[in-house]
Amino acid sequence: MAQIKSQIKRAETNEKARQHNVAVRSEIATESKKVRLAVEKGDKKAAEAQLKVATRLIDKSVTGGVNSRNTAARKKASLQALVNSMK
Repeated sequence: MAQIKSQIKRAETNEKARQHNVAVRSEIATESKKVRLAVEKGDKKAAEAQLKVATRLIDKSVTGGVNSRNTAARKKASLQALVNSMK
C-alpha cells in the first residue's frame, strides 16, 4: 500500500476513474445488447433507434477517454453491419 500522501491520493483517484470506466463500458454493453435483441426480433425501427443510442454512448466514451477511437469505430461498425443485415 502507498505510504506517501500524494501516492494515496493518486490511488484513490485511479480507483474512482476505474469505477467510472467500468460503468461506462457496462452501459455500452447493455445498449449494444438491446440493438442485438431488436435485430433478433426483426424490429428494424427499434434496432435503428437503439443503434443511435448505442452509437452516441460509444462516441462519448472516446471523448471521455474510456475507449480508443479504433475500439469505438470497430464496435459501431459491428452494430451497424448487424442492423444493415436486416431485410
